Amino acid sequence: GRLRTSLAAFSAVSAVTTVLPRDTNTRAMRRRRFLGAAGIALGSGCVSLPPNAEGHSTDRGSGWPMYQSGSANSGHPRDETGPVSGITRRWAFETGDAVGSSPAVVDGTVYVGSGDNSVYAVAAADGRERWAFETGAAVLSSTAVIDGTVYVGSNDGTVYAVDATDGDAEWSFSTGAAVQSSPTVVDGTVYVGGTDSYAYAIDAESGARQWAYETDGPVYASPAVVDGTVYLRTDNIGLYAIDAATGESRWTHGTLSGGVSSPAVVDGTYYVGSDNRRLYAMDAASGEPQWTFETGNAVFSSPAVVDGTVYVGSDDGSIYAIDAESGDREWVFRTDDSVFSSPAVVDGTVYIGGLDGSVYAIDAADGDAEWSFATNSPVFSSPAVVGGVVYVGDSDGNLYALAEA
Repeated sequence: GRLRTSLAAFSAVSAVTTVLPRDTNTRAMRRRRFLGAAGIALGSGCVSLPPNAEGHSTDRGSGWPMYQSGSANSGHPRDETGPVSGITRRWAFETGDAVGSSPAVVDGTVYVGSGDNSVYAVAAADGRERWAFETGAAVLSSTAVIDGTVYVGSNDGTVYAVDATDGDAEWSFSTGAAVQSSPTVVDGTVYVGGTDSYAYAIDAESGARQWAYETDGPVYASPAVVDGTVYLRTDNIGLYAIDAATGESRWTHGTLSGGVSSPAVVDGTYYVGSDNRRLYAMDAASGEPQWTFETGNAVFSSPAVVDGTVYVGSDDGSIYAIDAESGDREWVFRTDDSVFSSPAVVDGTVYIGGLDGSVYAIDAADGDAEWSFATNSPVFSSPAVVGGVVYVGDSDGNLYALAEA
């Protein structure tokens, strides 16, 4: 299939970018195949509270507990700050292979997966390893850290629950194929997709299956879970809204192109990118389209939605800000290569990585650059921003902490 599960092609991405022309269909398809090979996820306390005005889920611990900061996938945590000037590398932690997983940061520890088959816990203060947990294959899923447990998928076809303090296994759940979707944890349940074309609800404490929902294709994206509904997309054409408690369908939409962009659900609207160059806004209650926005190439990045604006990266090398109500473009920021990373929007700044080997900070209001940091290796990983520090991985296997000097 177009989306292979081997990590071997990941290291070829940077080489391919030097020989493929920009903005061609061939380039988009080649990029997409490498994205699938890398499995980039495009890329959580268990007490339920009502979402705030921006549609955040409520099941989030301190810091940045899961992919895109919370179960709505909004990319916007409450009450966090990020670095805006004088950026420096505070530390870099080296894993054994590419880091496409996006970090979670909880209670002074950074948790991230690596292509070397392991999940790492790293001290946020100094980058020292606290523990490593080995799985049977590459870990491309991003971690979710809730109530002292790390939940993560692996290409070995397993979802793992690991003690956040010491890295000991708590339980494992086997699926029919690689798990590259990032778990979303809400009200004691782990929601995750599999490349076996199923979405799963798993008891967070015991690892027992609560339900399984068959979809029309592999699920690479991370589910959004808001107001008792699981919002999901597949790599075929399917968009789904599923009852979180029962696993029964609320609606499906099968007219879009495929993709790996994860949905964000904010203020009653479902936002998602597609490999047909478009970002879609749909009514979360019914699935009815509201607007579409066209970029110059496929949208693998997952949108972030903050204060009435949608931010998303594109394979055309740009980051866009789009009016959440009308779908009109507010600004565009150009990079030197494709953008698969998903934006984190913190305190008026957009943080995002690019395949040009840079991490960018962009003013959320006007699209002006605040700073950039060169990793010298493609950045698929989506940043987590906690306590004035940006945590992000790169294709050379490094996890970085970037902060003001």
